[in-house]
Amino acid sequence: MRERHVWRFAEAGRRLASAATALGVQAPSFRTPPRVAGLDRTIRRAPGGSVLISVRSRGRAWPAVLADMIEGVVHANDLAPREAARLRDELWKATEGIEAEATPVAESPSLPLPDTAEVQQAA
Repeated sequence: MRERHVWRFAEAGRRLASAATALGVQAPSFRTPPRVAGLDRTIRRAPGGSVLISVRSRGRAWPAVLADMIEGVVHANDLAPREAARLRDELWKATEGIEAEATPVAESPSLPLPDTAEVQQAA
């Protein structure tokens, strides 16, 4: 289950960054969890202009995590309300289907083993 959780977060981050770039706004970086205990989302701006959005994902519903990631992109770009609403809509579209694509990692297949009577003993 942990692999699914990590995959969804990473895939959402890739899609959001790609969509932000395509829409002509700043594409932030994402990480989980925030360094500040007790917060669901933090935004850190570096002196060079890059933005890091940290979102708590463990123990939260996936739609809440994704909403925090999207809102982080919107806040990082400090847009007017109308532009922010358009960006929000496009980012939600860019992340459609992530939940359906996140399939659990397959278990190791069972290999047919011969009966113990069929196994030859080494001399």
